[in-house]
Amino acid sequence: QVRLVESGGGLVQPGGSLRLSCAASVSISSYTMAWYRQAPGKARELVASMPTRAPTNYAESVKDRFSISRDNPKNTVDLQMNSLKPEDTAVYYCNAKHPWITSLDFWGQGTQVIVSP
Repeated sequence: QVRLVESGGGLVQPGGSLRLSCAASVSISSYTMAWYRQAPGKARELVASMPTRAPTNYAESVKDRFSISRDNPKNTVDLQMNSLKPEDTAVYYCNAKHPWITSLDFWGQGTQVIVSP
């Protein structure tokens, strides 16, 4: 079992920045780490993912504004969010998924991001 704890959400003005962090209770070195988000009334969507041996992937809506990074020795994954827009408002979730053991798929509790004047 992997426990994921997100932090760093909050209220920010349009154009501002936030950095989300996700701390894992075990080693993440074998996992694809990702950030998802879910806005009110919408389905959860992938924001960015960082496999262990494949290119990083971003949603088109956040490319060039968001950046995902991981620190395997510290078991953390961060999401740097710049030039935030009101449509980025959502609950952001950290996800750890093993690349071939499908039962190893874990979620954090989420952190709220609100982008508003």
